[in-house]
Amino acid sequence: MLRASRTTDAQGDAVSLIVPARREYRVTTEKDVPMLSRDGVTLYADVVRPDVDGRFPVLLSRTPYGKGGSTDPNGPNTFFARYGYVSVTQDCRGRWASEGEYDTIFQEAADGYDAVEWAARLPWSNGRVGTTGQSYLGLTQYLIACNDPMPPSLQAMAPVSASSDYHQSWIYHTGGASLWGWLVPYAIFKGRNTLRRLGRDDLVERVFSYIDGEYAQIRQTPFGLNFTTPLQDDWFRHLPIEDWGELLAETAPYFADHIAHADDGEYWYRANVNRHAESVTVPMLHVTSWYDIFAEGGPNAYQSIKARSRHAPARDGQRLIIGPWGHLLPYSVPSSRGAGDIDFGPDALIDLNETLLRWFDHWLKDVENGVMDEPPVSVFTLGENRWQALGDWPPPGMRLVRWYLHSEAGANSARGDGSLSTAPPADEPPDTFDYDPAEPVPTLGGNNLIIDLGVQDQLPVEERDDVLVFTSEPLARPLEVTGPVTVELWASSSAVDTDFTAKLVDVRPDGYAMNLLDGIIRARYRDSASDPAPMQPGTPYRFTIDLWATSNVFLPGHRIRLEVSSSNFPRFDRNLNTGQPFGEGEVGLPAHQSVYHQADRPSCVVLPVVPR
Repeated sequence: MLRASRTTDAQGDAVSLIVPARREYRVTTEKDVPMLSRDGVTLYADVVRPDVDGRFPVLLSRTPYGKGGSTDPNGPNTFFARYGYVSVTQDCRGRWASEGEYDTIFQEAADGYDAVEWAARLPWSNGRVGTTGQSYLGLTQYLIACNDPMPPSLQAMAPVSASSDYHQSWIYHTGGASLWGWLVPYAIFKGRNTLRRLGRDDLVERVFSYIDGEYAQIRQTPFGLNFTTPLQDDWFRHLPIEDWGELLAETAPYFADHIAHADDGEYWYRANVNRHAESVTVPMLHVTSWYDIFAEGGPNAYQSIKARSRHAPARDGQRLIIGPWGHLLPYSVPSSRGAGDIDFGPDALIDLNETLLRWFDHWLKDVENGVMDEPPVSVFTLGENRWQALGDWPPPGMRLVRWYLHSEAGANSARGDGSLSTAPPADEPPDTFDYDPAEPVPTLGGNNLIIDLGVQDQLPVEERDDVLVFTSEPLARPLEVTGPVTVELWASSSAVDTDFTAKLVDVRPDGYAMNLLDGIIRARYRDSASDPAPMQPGTPYRFTIDLWATSNVFLPGHRIRLEVSSSNFPRFDRNLNTGQPFGEGEVGLPAHQSVYHQADRPSCVVLPVVPR
């Protein structure tokens, strides 16, 4: 799926991609083309198409951000139109030119179905439709896949940088905590258009501004809270969280409902592609990246559809690309090669438009370009900074290796005695620390959006005594870890509910601690994401922390490190340790935490090791 010079097969040998000669067209634009939805609401789209008579396949995108940019002569829509596609970008319901009220996420299933069938009937269409787009434009694609049946005119999809489960990595996160670091500012960012549609121009300029790609400091809020310091310091700390439902009642009227549905369940299942995998009918090219806030989406959807779809073309037609970028790369910033502190080198770049064009040429134009003859999965492997092609995801040859936590009760901070090894623990004393919600461990990079993302040196947080640090000896030979990573943690708390966090780190010989993955488990959800249960204070429980997945080679001289704590703020909201429902509570209580590593409670990180 990558450019010819960057692609290898499953054995690591270079391969050449087939790119047949293509006809190029002049393009023309049709503005504000109306679509009448099933419930009588009119949605509007801009169309960029070849400027010739004839009918062509359609590539449909649906956006809440305004379709105006879709006619950019240097943008992807013009690119696809130049090579013989009708590129359609539709404003979502309740956004910009389209009518109706915006309800975010859930409305996109029915509207997406209607848009596909409408696009198939456009006068420039030959009836064959594909979907494309990134971030929320990927969300609108995955929500189409939640229809049973799916629209019959849809023949291929290419969701980029989107979640496949909107409870697990959009509003909340795998493990049950909310993705607090982006929920409020993202809702406010989208709310500017909502306020204008309501005629509340008096509030628009007071909604915090988005300038040059960075959120500015708060000067004045639209709802009277006098926060004048940077967002991370004050806005995220406001309690109770449920206040935001009222504070954002005009800006984001759906926000209160999302807070009220902290538990997974039927409310969220309708926006879970993995639960609708059986009804998926079409091939999909999933594109994501290791430091994307929605990095779970592509791998999980790939796996679930390939395993469970009732339709052979869908099972056989799943493809997956995972790069080293953060969110919105490599689409919007093709000159960037990484995320955060690390430059992953020139090979990190791919021509995503060319990749998508090959995909759609095959499925919508029947071009024999070799797309389906290539290995189905391409991942960028950190450490060695190279692409590799895999026969499946997770890699068929990986084996799960447990690296166990050890200490003599002194693993607090990187100065402590915590260690990691493949030897199971004996009867070692537990490590303890106190978690105070008033002084949470700060977020340093990771799978974020709006707040700082990507690679950052973790040493500043590893100096804290409320962070347990377990580090291996320097490795004598390369160790490739490619696949899903989990932590099996035995722990107890003085509280009836608390959080436990984990972070996988690659420590270089110079001491730089490079974050690879992080995750969290809200104790009430330890057994079920939909059926919370309190803890018995002081009772040890086994917690599974899903760190999602990576591909990283720990090079000789590097060390494997696992951090364990109870907060990663503001990436995740703070657990107040009170056991109150999410959103309630104005005061948190300190909790005394114990982490066990003994023969009958062997805490460990489970690494997917690829033999060499």
